[in-house]
Amino acid sequence: MGGVELLLDTHALLWWWSDPGRLAARVDSLLRDPANIIHVSAASAWEIATKHRIGKFPDGGRIVAQWEERIASDRFFELPMTFRHALRAGSLPGDHRDPFDRMLAAQSIIEGLSVVSIDEQISALGAERVWE
Repeated sequence: MGGVELLLDTHALLWWWSDPGRLAARVDSLLRDPANIIHVSAASAWEIATKHRIGKFPDGGRIVAQWEERIASDRFFELPMTFRHALRAGSLPGDHRDPFDRMLAAQSIIEGLSVVSIDEQISALGAERVWE
């Protein structure tokens, strides 16, 4: 049986790197399975860099500095943001105002990826969510 393709929400990526015990057992198993293809959105890099810059994530500078090496060592794949993604993110219904979540939801819908996220708001935006 072939693997699945998943898109990591930013918190899931950060927990994978720094506190894997916070991940649901199913998520940990999915991320460790070499048959699965794990995508990381450019929106996550943007979110971490932004939150570091404004003081909400002091450790973000270290992560940003090591970004490409970390992604490569985990054999994750970069998912760039495109015009199609941006237009869908801006057009998604609902009151959810977080631009990073909206982008991840849009990318997951367009690319046919499930989002690995504890955040149920991702589902409310129309994305398929994987956690437990």
